[in-house]
Amino acid sequence: MAGSVERAERLQIMLDGDELSAVDDFRFKNRMPSRAAAVRELMKRGLSAEGFSAAGAGSKSSSFGVLDASSTERRDRNGSED
Repeated sequence: MAGSVERAERLQIMLDGDELSAVDDFRFKNRMPSRAAAVRELMKRGLSAEGFSAAGAGSKSSSFGVLDASSTERRDRNGSED
């Protein structure tokens, strides 16, 4: 296939229902062919954004969600602040 990109690495992530709905909403609104394509586009946009900060040492994966509210709710349930 002309112009295709070989993707030899797999990245698996766990999302809650609200996060998956947000990815799917983005996918359908932007007429993306798959969830993987939508996630790659979201990652591309996030990585190219100005002013993003890298995770600090000791950060927990639960502190980083697709939706800000989900991340905040998880921190509240765990009783920790980052």
